[in-house]
Amino acid sequence: MSIAAFANGALLGGALIIAIGAQNLFVLRQGIARDQVFIVCLVCSLIDGTLIAAGALGLGTLIATLPWLVTLASWGGVAFLLIFGGIALFRVFIPKPVDTWVDEPPTSSVKKAIMLTLAFGLLNPHVYLDTVILLGGIASAYAFDLRLFFVAGAVLVSFAWFFFLGYGARLMAPIMKHPAGARLLDLLVAVMMFVVAASLVHDQMVKGAF
Repeated sequence: MSIAAFANGALLGGALIIAIGAQNLFVLRQGIARDQVFIVCLVCSLIDGTLIAAGALGLGTLIATLPWLVTLASWGGVAFLLIFGGIALFRVFIPKPVDTWVDEPPTSSVKKAIMLTLAFGLLNPHVYLDTVILLGGIASAYAFDLRLFFVAGAVLVSFAWFFFLGYGARLMAPIMKHPAGARLLDLLVAVMMFVVAASLVHDQMVKGAF
């Protein structure tokens, strides 16, 4: 039973985390630029792992009773996504090729990388829906000892995915050295940001939460 719980956690966690989203695209771009890759991957993994564990221990039930918190997080996420999407769209028209030489220093500080990673990981309410409420709700169906194996499977996949995405992105480096490649990635980032922001706005309009 413990192996089954671990496998279910890994499969469900992977299905939710691997889906392309704003956070994954941010990790991908940082990986291509070789800019604070380790810290970005580590912080993303810790965020997901913490939220998954918190959801399994009952935080998902608490959040469900506080709809105003979801509303506040949604509008904060919309503002952040629109700003970052606008920056990416600006780079589409004035492309900046991603130069990736091993001996070059990172273009951003550790503090800036951590703050941006926290923003991408915590300002998107869909993250809470996937990790805290959905995975947490499924985990709650297991006995406590088996729940630990479920959480371990989901957290392990999260760590593996973000580090694979961050360091595996270097394979795209030759393409991203060209303006067309940089423009394509920034366009993808901008579109994803605007789509997620529009989705959040639509959800709040349907709920009547202005």
